[in-house]
Amino acid sequence: MFPSSLTRSLSPTAPRATRPPLSPSWFAAVMGTGIVADAAATLPRGFPGLRTAATVVWLGAVLLLVLLTARYLRQRALRAHAADPVLAQFLGAPPMALLTVGAGALLLGRRAIGLHAALDVDWVLWSLGTALGLAAACTVPCLMVTRHRFAPDAAFGGWLMPVVPPMVSAATGALLVPHAPAGQLRLALLLGCYAMLGLGLVAALLVLAMIYGRLVHHDAPTGAIVPTVWIGLGALGQAVTALGALAVAAPSTLPAPYARGAEVLALLGGVVVWGFALLWLALATGLTARTIRTGLPFAPTWWSFIFPVGALVTATSALAARTGSVLFVWAAVVFYVLLVPAWIVVAGRSLGHVATPTALSMRRKPINSLR
Repeated sequence: MFPSSLTRSLSPTAPRATRPPLSPSWFAAVMGTGIVADAAATLPRGFPGLRTAATVVWLGAVLLLVLLTARYLRQRALRAHAADPVLAQFLGAPPMALLTVGAGALLLGRRAIGLHAALDVDWVLWSLGTALGLAAACTVPCLMVTRHRFAPDAAFGGWLMPVVPPMVSAATGALLVPHAPAGQLRLALLLGCYAMLGLGLVAALLVLAMIYGRLVHHDAPTGAIVPTVWIGLGALGQAVTALGALAVAAPSTLPAPYARGAEVLALLGGVVVWGFALLWLALATGLTARTIRTGLPFAPTWWSFIFPVGALVTATSALAARTGSVLFVWAAVVFYVLLVPAWIVVAGRSLGHVATPTALSMRRKPINSLR
C-alpha cells in the first residue's frame, strides 16, 4: 500500500508539525473552478445563461487566486515545500492556476473587461504561469532524482503535477498566437507551445507508466490518495486540447503543408490519446468506487476529480469542433453535466472544512488547511 507518510501529508487531519498551514495543493481549487468556466466556453452546444454563469464562476476563480496567492507568498514556505517529497509535487498547481484563470480572461472575461484588458491579463498570467510551470517541470524531477528518496510503492498521481503545466501552457498559449505580432514572434510562440506540449506529454506518459506499475505490483491505493489517480486523465485531456488549439492557430503562422499536418495530427493523434484517456477514466472510476464503499475522507486531493474531468470536456469539445461528430458533441455535453455537480460538491466540502472551528482556531492546524 502507499507509505503512511504520504497518506499523512495529503490528509487534512495530519498534524501541522513544522510545516506552514497552506500547501500548494490548494491551488487545485483555482484550477478546478477555472476549468469549469473555461470548459463552458468551449462546449459545442450552448445553453441559455451558460456563458453568463461561466463568467461569474471565472470571477470567483480570479478572487480565489488572489487570496491564495497572497496567503501563500506571505508564509514564505517555498523552500520548505520543495524539500518535502510529497508537497513538492504540488508546486505545479500554482502555475496551472495562473494559466487557467488567464485563459478564462480571454474566453470569458472580455465581456466584462473588454478585449484589450483581457489580452493584457492573459499575457501576464500566461507568461508568469509558463515560467513557473517550466521551473516546476525541471526542478521537481531533479529534486526527486538527487535529494528525495522514495519507496517502491511511492508513485502516485501527484507525480504528474510538476510535468503537466507545460501542456497547459501549450493549450492556453495557442489562444494567444493570433494576437502575437506577425512574423518571428508569432512563429516562436507557436513552436514553443509545440515544444512544451512534447515536454509535458512525454514526461506524463513516463509517470503514467510508473503509476500503472505501482498499481499492478502493490496494494491498491486507499483514502486521500485515490483521487490523485484522476490526474492522469487531466494530463491526457490537456494533450488533446493542446493539439486541437495549436492546429487552429497553425494556419496563421506555418506554411500550408505544415499547417495541414497540424490539423491531421490534432485529429488522428487527438482521437488516439482521447481513447487512452477513456481507459484511464475507467480505471480511476473503478478505484474511486471501490474506495467510496470503504470510506473516502475529505482532503484537498478531492480537487483532483475536477480539473481532469474539465480537461476531458475541453478535449472532447476540441474533437467535436474538428470532426463535427455527434458522438463527440454529446460526449462533451455529458462530461460537462457530470463536472458541474462534482465541482459544487467539492467546493462545498472545501468551504465546510475551512469554516470548521478546528480549522479556524486550533493552533496545530493541518498542513493543507486554507488558514
